[in-house]
Parts: sequence; structure tokens; C-alpha cells
Amino acid sequence: MIKVENVHKRFGEEEILKGISTVFHKGKTNLIIGQSGSGKTVMLKCLLGLFKPEEGLIYYEDKAIQHMDDEEQRALREEIGMLFQGGALFDSMTIEENVMFPIRMFTKQKKSDMLHRVNEVLARVNLENVNNKYPAEISGGMQKRVSIARAIVNKPKYLFCDEPNSGLDPKTATVIDNLIQEITHEYNITTVVVSHDMNSVMEIGENIVLLKNGQLVWQGTNEDIFKTDNEDVTDFVYSSDLFRKIREIQNKEN
Repeated sequence: MIKVENVHKRFGEEEILKGISTVFHKGKTNLIIGQSGSGKTVMLKCLLGLFKPEEGLIYYEDKAIQHMDDEEQRALREEIGMLFQGGALFDSMTIEENVMFPIRMFTKQKKSDMLHRVNEVLARVNLENVNNKYPAEISGGMQKRVSIARAIVNKPKYLFCDEPNSGLDPKTATVIDNLIQEITHEYNITTVVVSHDMNSVMEIGENIVLLKNGQLVWQGTNEDIFKTDNEDVTDFVYSSDLFRKIREIQNKEN
């Protein structure tokens, strides 16, 4: 679990986050959504400890990042997996080397143990016999699955995903969404996904936080979205032609 208490973040005179308080639940896919400029990316970087809020606290379980010493912060980093926008694989490394990279960085395991774990997570994301290929030799969807394998190779307690479906076709995006959710449930991870993809919101949004102008304006589940009269939610969700038509159909049926 990650708990956020009254977080404010400023850059100069501009306040980007304006008193955010929320909880990201363990074993659930928690989504941060909002229009461009709403504060999603700044929120993510605060959660990761890359930005330090001017006010407020961010707790991992029962301890705030701001109260951790250097050793505790290092231990926390070892418990975090990160799926970057675009995958961020190393082009000059093979798939095996890419996935093994976090193990080499944070542990002192024997090569045979590292290789066993690499093969284990590649199998979990339905990728086998690709160890010696390079990222350029596989499809975008396969690259994203490699990135997921790398993110979970150290058995993280927390998984952060930044626009995981960026650049993917809808069918492949759904595969990635489902894989992220499956892994979250299977390993009981606290997963936080930053997304503007409404298909992802409806597919895996077990806990959704909507930001607008640096404020949390709504929180609920993907099931709650169709029930709420919150104008910020309806403005965001039904700006899509697809979801506007869905609501029109629902209104006719009711």
C-alpha cells in the first residue's frame, strides 16, 4: 500500500500538485488519469522519490519516504519495478541482458541463478527463445512484454507503469493491460499506472484517481465511472466518441 497525504509540489511560483491525498491499494491496479497538464507525471515522480514535495508525506506501508535514511531509501528502490513509456530497453543489449540488468544492479547472485530468474519471468510474459535477440529484432508488443519482465525480475512489492500502452495498437494494448493486471494479482503487488487511455481505464481500473489542474477531483472504480454524475469524470471520459455513444445507449436502455 502507498498512502499520499496532502502533497503539494511547486516549481517556482507555479503549484503543480495542490494538496493530493489518496491511497493506492496492494494487489490492485491503481490508475492515475487526467488531461495533459493535470499533474499525472509530477505525481508519479513524487511517488518514486524523484521529486520532493514542499508539503505532505508519501508513505510506503507505514513509513514516509521523507523520513527514510539513505539505506532505507536504497532498500525501497530495490522493491520497486518500473515500466517506462516506450519500454526504454537498451538497444545494444540482448533481451536476456536487458532483463538481467536490475538483478546485476541490486543483487550479487550467481550467473546461473540470474539466468534462471530471467527465463522464469520471460516465460511468465509468454516470451521464450528470445534471449539472444535484440530489441530491434522483435515487435513493439514483444518489447513491452520484455519491459514488464524486466520490471518484475527482482520480485518488486511496487510496480509503476508510465503510459504502458503508448504506441501500441488496441489489440496489443489490451494484452499488455491484462498482463499487468494478472501480475498484480498473482504477486499481490501495489501497481500504479499513469494513463490517458480510456480502454485501459475500463479494462483494468480497479482504483482510479482523476487529477485536474493539480487536484484530485474524483476517485473510484471502472464500474463507478458509468454511475457517477461528477462533471470532471464525464468531461474526461465522454470526450471520447466511443464512450459518449456507450452512455447514449445506456440512457436509452434505462
